[in-house]
Amino acid sequence: MKTGFSKCVLASAVALAFAGQSAVAQEANNTPSAGDDTEIIVVSGTPGGAGIRKIDASFAVTNIDASDIEKLAPKSTADLFKAIPGVWVESSGGESGANIFVRGFPGGGDAPFLTLSLQGSPVYPAPTLSFLENTQIFRIDETIEMVEGLRGGPNPVVSNGQPGLTTNFRLKRGGESTEALAKYTVSDYGLNRVDLVLSGALDDDLYYMIGGYLKSSPGIRDAGFRSEQGNQFTINLTKVFDNGELNLYTRQTDDRGTWYLPTPLNVAGIDAGYTQIGPLNRQATITYGADNTQESFDFANGRGWDGHVSGGSLKLDLADGWRLVDRFSITDGNANTFGLVPNGSATTVGEVTDAAVTGAVTGETYGSNTPIQQIGRWVVLKDIFAFTNDVAVSKSFDNVDTAFGLYTATTEAKDWWSLGNHAYHVLQPGGEMLAGIECNTSDEGCGWNYDINSAGDAQTTAFYGTLSYYGIEDLIIDAGIRREQHEVNYSVDEGLDGIVTKAVTYDQSKTSWTFGANYALDDFSGVFVRMNRGYKMPYFDDFRDNWGAYTGGEQLIKEVTQGEVGYKYMNDELQFFATLFANRVKGDTFVRQPGAPAEILTNEAMGVELDGNYDHDSGFSLNLNATVQDTEITASAANEGNEAQRQPGWQVRMTPSYEFEVGEMYANVYATLTAVDDRFGNNENTVVLPGYEKVDFGVMVEPTDRLKLQLAVDNLTDEQGITEGDPRNADAPNGRYILPRSVKFSISYALY
Repeated sequence: MKTGFSKCVLASAVALAFAGQSAVAQEANNTPSAGDDTEIIVVSGTPGGAGIRKIDASFAVTNIDASDIEKLAPKSTADLFKAIPGVWVESSGGESGANIFVRGFPGGGDAPFLTLSLQGSPVYPAPTLSFLENTQIFRIDETIEMVEGLRGGPNPVVSNGQPGLTTNFRLKRGGESTEALAKYTVSDYGLNRVDLVLSGALDDDLYYMIGGYLKSSPGIRDAGFRSEQGNQFTINLTKVFDNGELNLYTRQTDDRGTWYLPTPLNVAGIDAGYTQIGPLNRQATITYGADNTQESFDFANGRGWDGHVSGGSLKLDLADGWRLVDRFSITDGNANTFGLVPNGSATTVGEVTDAAVTGAVTGETYGSNTPIQQIGRWVVLKDIFAFTNDVAVSKSFDNVDTAFGLYTATTEAKDWWSLGNHAYHVLQPGGEMLAGIECNTSDEGCGWNYDINSAGDAQTTAFYGTLSYYGIEDLIIDAGIRREQHEVNYSVDEGLDGIVTKAVTYDQSKTSWTFGANYALDDFSGVFVRMNRGYKMPYFDDFRDNWGAYTGGEQLIKEVTQGEVGYKYMNDELQFFATLFANRVKGDTFVRQPGAPAEILTNEAMGVELDGNYDHDSGFSLNLNATVQDTEITASAANEGNEAQRQPGWQVRMTPSYEFEVGEMYANVYATLTAVDDRFGNNENTVVLPGYEKVDFGVMVEPTDRLKLQLAVDNLTDEQGITEGDPRNADAPNGRYILPRSVKFSISYALY
């Protein structure tokens, strides 16, 4: 049921945003020139990342700079994306496990319509593979200067051509003076983290930035051991020429953390602070393959990334007004997953067996009323590699800008899975496996099993061109077209017996397009309109999961058509953007669990996004991020007319803050209020996930220009909100709680 409080919050936020916009707009009309905010340059959505002023862009893009990231204090990369309108994030899986949805696009989990880029290049061309969404590869730290979030717009044409959301992280870069930052963070859950950043000049016009972190903790949900550990190191080098620049970077990461999974919602004592994993079950032996091979694994490894993302760019201004931009990246490493995954509903010992039941580790006797559940010990070993290159040349004429680009990408993935390995465990924090239940000791386990060994590689080649016309005063018209060829070679050994059961040789081409216009109302405001059509091409898991549909003639290509109309206003005090969007996604597929038949559907959505930031001379500021949307499954064998699963009808985030001085000391007090509507946990719309409200609080104090103290409280009221149900068994009363209340304290010292 939708709460009255939540409705009131949303209405107040919208009213406040429009009221503030009107008042400041009146003041701005008397201002002779625009401020620095109107000069914000965005590179996402432009050929080769050439860049455009945000006020001139005919698409919706959100900028989050380093100071904003500091206030938001995200617990993961995915958690930061909650600050982007039109995006719904389920980040309760931990630091490297999330589900991300965009503008009502359908999906069963992970992040199928997200492109995550670093320095303008995709970190991995496939937005999602099973047990891999791209935030798993990327960690936020003090080396990040800004992130852009582009929804829709020219996404289907430029860069890797993926429709949906493109997020681009920009690294800090050195300057003429040497700067350094040291930061130490602790928490009430035992976090210890050190961040270091150093930047400056190596030589004339040669600049560097190096930085990274080292961290360890038992996790926000205490596992009883150091379940989260990691480190990261980044180098960013920039050489400036008379006619351009060369940038090179590398980001080396070895970081992992517990994968938090759905838990029973109907068992006393299980709440937002609960996690199944603990010292009694982190070590487990599983059985797999035709020969019933047994192997032990440490499930404390959770989900993580051990590898690097490296790349660079070359930007040159050539003769006669020509410009060249070339961006490239290499990603190489392993993104393994180890998880204790629930299978079905909670039950009790007495409902499963009449035999005496004891703990497999402690030998403790458990009575018939003891809550238990089947827990799968899932192992996913995933090695990935990717190389991308995006080169674009552009030329400006009297009233026309043109650009032509070539994008190429090589994507590889090698997977070894053993899913299932179900056994009954005690439902308590770190609950152990049980002895005395027959199926717990059988080679087949207590439920289904699915084991694979697979290898795949894909090659994408795309030519694209864009044109912008400035022939009419205050009006910019732009268009773009992309021709993409996508090839996949993939083979699967199901059962780990050395026999290939599925093999694919795939080669398809599609043409995407975009058309937009931006009209400047004055120096501070404008309106835009855009239409586009793009395609999400299939990768390896799409063929395996939808084998029946593919062999039956389906090409497994998702066709996405989008339309947008927007208003924008920017001056020194106010940035406000309102965007009306509508889209249709044809050919989406959803598989409940391995081997189950695929549901193929068409989904339509429309909605409004509000994105605003108001800064007053008094020190008061307000950030608003709100989305209202309506989704409908318009074609489905069983669920036509229903809403898309796992996406709220509305959500709103407001962050008021107040800056002030106490003597010679600067201080900032801020809070974030998040309110979320109800959602359906499945496409059948039989499972309702109730909405919730969440409050975060923080304070920053700067006793000196160089010293900063920060206290950040996440989920101040310890709200027990539910982000999602059980995607493998929607009717089971399982779900994932938002993360419990946590408190972080950091102290940083800057040299500059």
